[in-house]
Amino acid sequence: MLDITHFGLFILSVFLLSITPGPDMAYVVGQSVANGRRAGLISAAGVALGSCTHAIASALGLTALITASPLLFTVVKYIGAMYLMYLGGKMILGTFGKPQAESDEPAPVRSKANTRGLLSKGFITTLTNPKVILFFISFFPQFVLPSGEHHVLSFLILGMAYALVGFMTDATFAILAGSAAGAVSRNRALQKLLDRVVGTAFIGLGIRLALTRR
Repeated sequence: MLDITHFGLFILSVFLLSITPGPDMAYVVGQSVANGRRAGLISAAGVALGSCTHAIASALGLTALITASPLLFTVVKYIGAMYLMYLGGKMILGTFGKPQAESDEPAPVRSKANTRGLLSKGFITTLTNPKVILFFISFFPQFVLPSGEHHVLSFLILGMAYALVGFMTDATFAILAGSAAGAVSRNRALQKLLDRVVGTAFIGLGIRLALTRR
């Protein structure tokens, strides 16, 4: 297939990476539990769009440029880390709203999250993840023949395959996690607990990304 070698091994490796917990999975699962399967699937699509952008940047050599420049890499790294911590802090602070009087009535179901917002958050979460950049730079070249004549197209195909496998994996987790959304939406205490847990996880992931080295 063009200059691509060991494509099956590449797909298996990407799948194993996709099921490893990280910022993308945490975001998709968190949205799915909080707002339902629809929100989770849209979030997964946003993550996939971010991966596609990485694929195009990698094919054009932009990813290598960012990795080669300590300043650019550091800027991208800290933007991603701060964004994750911002999302986490926002979720935690949202649980300290005005207390409501005790009632036997179930908690109101949350309104459907904005599609554009879900897509953009998933997109930014992936786009500013330095580990994804490093993965594209260090991993992809191992599956492209150095002596080939179609490097750009080969990198693009590998990148799109990466995005597709990632989307299918995230979508599966979104569907599974979405089954709990109904129970969560009817329980105020559980809503707050999950928001705090996911928010704390985001902050922790943000700190971890900030400490990432090339």
